[in-house]
Amino acid sequence: MSGIKYLLDTNFVIGLLKAAPEVVTIANQHVILAAECAYSAITRMELLGYPGIDSDEESLISQKLANFRHLGISPEIEDRVIGLRRTRRIKLPDAIIAATVIHHQLRLLTLDQQLQAVVTEARPGP
Repeated sequence: MSGIKYLLDTNFVIGLLKAAPEVVTIANQHVILAAECAYSAITRMELLGYPGIDSDEESLISQKLANFRHLGISPEIEDRVIGLRRTRRIKLPDAIIAATVIHHQLRLLTLDQQLQAVVTEARPGP
């Protein structure tokens, strides 16, 4: 997918914004470039839809997201979400993230180990 290697989960983007040590360590270990990163439509909705967000926070989040590629929710991703929801106990936002990662064959960057496990288990084998 045109140089995109990683999908950033919502908690990972928040970690980038706050320069959380765990996220900085992961980013440095993998030598992650912004041009190699994308985010799901659900991540944008979660970040910008947070109750009580002020205009400075909204601007900061929008500026950070502008560095990455936005991946929308296609009918193919919807079908994967439906499959994940039918076979696993997973919240809808997490299912959208997982389906996006699997559909685009990306590596998920997240601090959520349960979500990472769902992606690992659901990803088609070689």
